[in-house]
Amino acid sequence: MWGSRGSIASVGPSTQRYGGNTACVEIGADHDEVVVLDAGTGLREAGLVHAGDGRPVHVLLTHLHMDHIQGLGFFRPLFEPGREVHIWGPPSTTLPLRARLTRYLSPPLFPVRLTDLGSSVALHDVPVDPWRIGGLTISAAMVIHPGPTVGYRIAGDGATAAYLPDHEPALGGFGGLDWTSGSDLAREVDLLLHDGQYSAAEYVQRVGWGHSSIEQAVSFADLVEARCLALIHHEPEHSDDQIDHLLALARTMLPPERVIATFDGLTLDV
Repeated sequence: MWGSRGSIASVGPSTQRYGGNTACVEIGADHDEVVVLDAGTGLREAGLVHAGDGRPVHVLLTHLHMDHIQGLGFFRPLFEPGREVHIWGPPSTTLPLRARLTRYLSPPLFPVRLTDLGSSVALHDVPVDPWRIGGLTISAAMVIHPGPTVGYRIAGDGATAAYLPDHEPALGGFGGLDWTSGSDLAREVDLLLHDGQYSAAEYVQRVGWGHSSIEQAVSFADLVEARCLALIHHEPEHSDDQIDHLLALARTMLPPERVIATFDGLTLDV
């Protein structure tokens, strides 16, 4: 886990236990290829770990809000000559993925253009049907969040995980498994990484912003019968104590062993 926070990254080393990097999660089931979910500021650290190892890299973006792509410009494999890098993202009816990403990876926002990087970069819209990356089977589907946004389901080595870090299923209503946003991706997964940004009081002031309260995250996990709920995309203004409090609240609604809160550097065996 290279990043677990929401929209604002820390400047300099974080002194918080939960860390300050924005969303970035590595999936480690396949040793022939590197698979990373989202490209938040934590991607810089992931790039340092994987620099020079020569393996193909796959970066799976949920959406193109800045906190989920701002690590790309500091991802060392992108600057390695000939390094194979695949970037996957949600389709759009207005602009292709390359055109949307180059708004960031070009002047004046960034000094280097995507076309000037040393690596061999391929950009892909996520397909409608499941596809394979090494030993992993990946599925993607649109979920409720402002702008084109997908969630992911990853299966490999007999385990399943769902990744929905920016998700507001309550906006569409909890209408059962067949009608709730993201439910097909998360149904009966071993690990559900899900948006848990707000307290109930905070959510009331932010309906439609695309994020969930702790109560809603728990309700979603209970609906899809996830074995473990990992709360992610913490509110950037929350202190460690506030996140501890929200985690404790979640553990009153689900068995305590079924709920954790993610933090920078966390490793989970699924």
